[in-house]
Amino acid sequence: MSAPEPTVKPNLPEPKFGFNEYAERLNGRAAMLGFVLALLVEYISGQGVLSWLGLM
Repeated sequence: MSAPEPTVKPNLPEPKFGFNEYAERLNGRAAMLGFVLALLVEYISGQGVLSWLGLM
């Protein structure tokens, strides 16, 4: 026999750290911003980001 499912869902605040909706949204926005900045660096300097950083 399995335990019965609860009928009421607790109303808990969303955690401020870890995998939650806010953290995922913020991570996506930071990635988009970084990609656009990398494109701008390539356009302005005429060389790739790795070359601009001196890694290639």
